[in-house]
Amino acid sequence: MIVAIDGPAGAGKSTVARALAERLHFRYLDTGAMYRALTWFAMLRGVDLGDARALSDLARAEPVVFDDAGRVWIAGTDVTSSIREQRIDRMVPVVARHPAVREVMRERQRQLGREGDVVIEGRDIGTVVAPDAEVKVYLVADREERARRRSSERPGIGADALATDLRLRDESDAARMEPAPDAREIDTTNLRVEDVVGRIEALVRERTAA
Repeated sequence: MIVAIDGPAGAGKSTVARALAERLHFRYLDTGAMYRALTWFAMLRGVDLGDARALSDLARAEPVVFDDAGRVWIAGTDVTSSIREQRIDRMVPVVARHPAVREVMRERQRQLGREGDVVIEGRDIGTVVAPDAEVKVYLVADREERARRRSSERPGIGADALATDLRLRDESDAARMEPAPDAREIDTTNLRVEDVVGRIEALVRERTAA
C-alpha cells in the first residue's frame, strides 16, 4: 500500500509521515531529502546548479538510497545530517525547479514506492508520483503556524529570514501544490501530531478493510 502525503512547507508532512510509518510499520520515504541529497552531492562535485542536464545525469548515475534506519545515502555517503544545513536549504529550490531533474527523481520515487508498504511525503505525490496511491492526504496549516514550526526546526535562522524563505518556497511550489481530487485535506494548525496520525491511520484501516 502507498500512503501519499502532500502539502506546503511547514504543514507537518515529514513529522506526520515519519510517525505514521512507524505506527503502521511501513517504510518512510522523504522525497524532499532526495532533492537535498542531490543538491549536497552536486555542490560537492562542483556541478553548476543551473545545468539541468548535468544534474539529471548525476541523479540517474547516483540514485538516492534510504537504509532500514531511515538514513539517507548518496554515492556511498550517509548525508542524513549534512542535507539539513542552511546552505542546502538555500539551494534546493534551484535544483528542484528543473523539470529534467524532477523526472529522474520521480522515476526513482516510483521505484522505491513499489518495494512494499510505504508512506511517501513531498510535493505532487498524489497527483504525479503515485496517482494510484490507495490513501492520499493533503496537509494544510495557517501561514503563522507554519512559520512557527519552521522556526523550531531551524533555531539558528531569524524570524524575518524564515518568513521570507517560507514565502519563496510557497511561490516556488505553487505549480505543484494542487491536491489530488481524491485526497483528504487535513488542517493541522490546531492539531497535535498524534491526532493527525490517528486520522490518517483511520483512513488506511478503512481502505484496508474495504
